[in-house]
Amino acid sequence: MDLFKTFLDPPRKYTLMPFWFLNDDLKEDELQRQIDDFYAHGVYGFTPHCRIGLPESIQFLGDRYFHFMRFIVGHAAKKGMQVILYDEAMYPSGSASGKVVAANPRNATRCLKRRPKGPLKEDEHLVAEDDKWLYVNAKSHGHIRGIHFGEDDGEPGAPPSGDLLSPESVATFLHVDHDKHYEELKEYFGKTIIGVFTDEPDVLGRGHIKGVLPWTWGFEDYLKKKLGYDMRPHFAALFDDKADQHDRYMNDFHATVNKRLQETFYKPYSEWCANHGVALTGHPALPGDIGVEKYFTWPGQDIVWRWVEPFNKNAIEGDQSTQAKCSSSAQHHYGRTRNLNECFGAFGWNLTYDETRWIANWLFVRGVNLMVPHAFFYSIRGKRHDERPPDVGPHNVWWDTYKTYADYCRRMCWLVAEGHQVCDIAILGSPTKLPWRAAKVLFQNQRDFNYLDTDTLEQRCTVTADSISVEKMRYSALIVDGREYATRKAIETLQPFAEAGRIIKLDEHMDDDALLQSLNGLTGRDVVVRPAAKDLRFCHLTFDGADIYVFSNEGKEIIDVKLKVTANTDKAAWWHAEKGKRLDGSPDRLQLPPIETRLLYCPKA
Repeated sequence: MDLFKTFLDPPRKYTLMPFWFLNDDLKEDELQRQIDDFYAHGVYGFTPHCRIGLPESIQFLGDRYFHFMRFIVGHAAKKGMQVILYDEAMYPSGSASGKVVAANPRNATRCLKRRPKGPLKEDEHLVAEDDKWLYVNAKSHGHIRGIHFGEDDGEPGAPPSGDLLSPESVATFLHVDHDKHYEELKEYFGKTIIGVFTDEPDVLGRGHIKGVLPWTWGFEDYLKKKLGYDMRPHFAALFDDKADQHDRYMNDFHATVNKRLQETFYKPYSEWCANHGVALTGHPALPGDIGVEKYFTWPGQDIVWRWVEPFNKNAIEGDQSTQAKCSSSAQHHYGRTRNLNECFGAFGWNLTYDETRWIANWLFVRGVNLMVPHAFFYSIRGKRHDERPPDVGPHNVWWDTYKTYADYCRRMCWLVAEGHQVCDIAILGSPTKLPWRAAKVLFQNQRDFNYLDTDTLEQRCTVTADSISVEKMRYSALIVDGREYATRKAIETLQPFAEAGRIIKLDEHMDDDALLQSLNGLTGRDVVVRPAAKDLRFCHLTFDGADIYVFSNEGKEIIDVKLKVTANTDKAAWWHAEKGKRLDGSPDRLQLPPIETRLLYCPKA
């Protein structure tokens, strides 16, 4: 394969797959015009997504809804485009726009509520009591955002959220929503329709009553079975953060909720998609939710609300800074082909074109290879203009030149998806939380890594004195960035690796230099730059016959450094990814303006 030729025009399956907000009275000619316009601007797929502003004459899962969905998917099929179905109206997933609860009121999200003693109220079910409190199973009063005016957060028409911890509720969701989509569109499944997008499943629902914990019918028995002890005598400790062993019981409780969610929601959902020839994608609720990513065909996360911003410390500090590595690490450790990010949502109309370039590069260099821009708006009429803006497509000032951006993103998604990551450092995390302190140091010093959660370590890894191996990855150093990640079982699993001195325990007494020195004693440097360049990010990918280094500048100043890489550079060449051309220049010098990437192509000797 001629890598550069393929790089210039990679397969169209690596296209952007934007949310397409269906948010006004739909017309076939306008739908067709917009799809054709996407195609003309280098966007060869999309994710149709009902949003607020859709008229009540178009009810989710109703006849008119499916009339338009058949038209949309049918026209995409004629043009050879791809479609990812969105699973809800609107989010979080699991309600089918309230139809799950309408089918059975017991399917509404539940909670464990502590209240003073007294007679049980309607729909309260006693779980436990002590000398002061009752602990009751009650409705959480959670909801989802709806698709018609009057159904948003805090509005009376907001649809009730479904209980994702209940097998019966989830089965209802899959039946009334997914089975209906398959019945209406089955000729396109596995062809034009390539996946289903689930969006931040929430076990309590939006706007739930405060001071409560997730619950479902019979959960006290499930807790006892999984934990090996009765949690009910310790409920007081759950609700009092100053109580003895509060942290222990809270950790046990939430870990068990997470296991239940995997069993009742993610596992059957994943099986449904596999049985119907499509990928499960989308993203879980939190940026560190790496444990549930195993059920995704294409693991995912989302950059919204400016939680990650250009030139801001939140790009390498805080929980949100871990999300891209969360999804890409899950892809590597579970042998998946793609991982996804829903990006730009609610950044506001002041989002600039350069910011979209910077965020795309932030994703690519961390291993993300499927982008779902949020969003292309069918309409910006009236209040629709300000519903989680901006439109990052046809209604924006940059649309006339968008094909350049779309082609660049397609190239990079192809490159990152098809290349094999070269990386021998892992950072230990939990199934629901990933640390960022060590990650920041590695990013700033050009040391690539993946996150390895304790579930994956214990269930999928082969550990010897020399390595931790999982799928195609082989790690020769592991960083433990926090005592909470060193569980008893993880310590047992890692024993030969620990005895060989290959675990670095990062605590408050180890500074950045000491961490780097410890790493240097365990693993070689793949990239060395002089002088130091804390804003330079990189990843190293191998192909049959070549190594490719991706370099990205996340700072405000030009980077001009001497460069040394481990790959053979006798016939190396620089590629400009956005312009799609080869560049002159020595492989031992990198000059990189802000908000740009460069690729160093190194053919095998």
